[in-house]
Amino acid sequence: MPPSTPDSYEAALATLHSYIDYEKRMPELYAPDKMDPERPARLLKRLGAPHEAHPAIHIAGTKGKGSVAAMIAFALRAAGLRVGLYTSPHLVDLRERIRVLSPDDAEGRIDRRAFAAAFAPVHAAAAGMAGITWFELLTAVAFVHFQAEAVDAAVLEVGLGGRLDATNVVAPAVSVITSISFDHMALLGHTLAAIAGEKGGIIKAGVPAASAPQAPEALERLARLAAERAAPLTVVGRDVHVEVLSEQPSRLRLRDGRRPDSALDRLELTVPLVGAHQRENAAVAAVALELARPALPAVSWPALAAGIAETRWPGRFQILREPDAAGPGLVLDGAHNGDSAARLADAVRARYPGARVHLLVAVTQDKQIAAILAPLLPLADTVIATQAAHPRAAAASAVVAAAADLGVAAGTSPDPASGLLALLRVAAPGDLVLVTGSLFLVGDLLNQWERLQSASSSLGD
Repeated sequence: MPPSTPDSYEAALATLHSYIDYEKRMPELYAPDKMDPERPARLLKRLGAPHEAHPAIHIAGTKGKGSVAAMIAFALRAAGLRVGLYTSPHLVDLRERIRVLSPDDAEGRIDRRAFAAAFAPVHAAAAGMAGITWFELLTAVAFVHFQAEAVDAAVLEVGLGGRLDATNVVAPAVSVITSISFDHMALLGHTLAAIAGEKGGIIKAGVPAASAPQAPEALERLARLAAERAAPLTVVGRDVHVEVLSEQPSRLRLRDGRRPDSALDRLELTVPLVGAHQRENAAVAAVALELARPALPAVSWPALAAGIAETRWPGRFQILREPDAAGPGLVLDGAHNGDSAARLADAVRARYPGARVHLLVAVTQDKQIAAILAPLLPLADTVIATQAAHPRAAAASAVVAAAADLGVAAGTSPDPASGLLALLRVAAPGDLVLVTGSLFLVGDLLNQWERLQSASSSLGD
């Protein structure tokens, strides 16, 4: 590790990448000896506790936590606040993870100079801290940057699990649990109750919590954790109900079954993100913001609705081209477990009924490949497996074998770009090319999209 303090973005990045990175090399166990829950707090104490400088909204879950985080951040921005947004993973650039949204800036990613400036004290404070990880350092960089930018609130997405995550140092205004399903089972447990116990580890004593609809096993565990910690728990689908007003565009009304005079009963939302699951995510975001209002009184319901309607969140049913008479459509979605893939399949059927689908898929080694493929293969006329440029990427041959077990013959491509161009070559006007299975795959192609657009436009020449 370089002994000197990095003084540029490139040097800071090189130093950061010299630390343990469990995103590239998962720990054998999600356990305190691998991910010390006290170490992030010790690091932040050395930095003057920047995480305590503003109210926070903390979000865990298996699916939808990034979308919910984005909706909440855009709603707070619409209320006129400066909002720190910390999410993972990134798609194209690491700096996407640390953003400050403001009324004048809907992008707000940390610039290179600010990253280096925030990393320098973090790197110095971490000296001598055994076992400290890449993610713990990056989380501290986010808090230091948010304090320097004088944000009014921070919206924090858990990196992995919740109980032992580096973000779990905050005392939030509200804890949020999005949909829980099977993922990272080797680390988090092999039952929904066990996984919910890890995700629910962000629920704090006396702090209100909001939850998406959950399977009974997961909800029972969350409810028990909330009761033990005297944390009032509001569950979408149980306490607050969603009435769908229209599918396209997606509009919904909320009904609060607990209080007839609830402000939620007057709330109608337009959801720009595609899929029924995003309506659920919007409802969770709205409930979370209602629960956080004592700490964030500037949030009005008109601002909340306006912010959710303006939300942008790349890589989640991202439509790069609509199918039409001139050519095929192209959709990218980072569905990375069986439940996410099933919701993606439903969204494709709802938005593009009857369209021929050509599927490009890559997964990571820790995923249940068959569970991801099972809901998607019935949609597909053509399937190409590939491998994203990431240390945890599964070989394309593993995807091919899983598809064969499900009765489908898949081709392979040596890299994502070649696979995408091959599908665009065989797809007819009105067809849909669907890229999914991993956010790393989506990010890889988005990073190359400008070049690929030029290459794809010449296919018909």
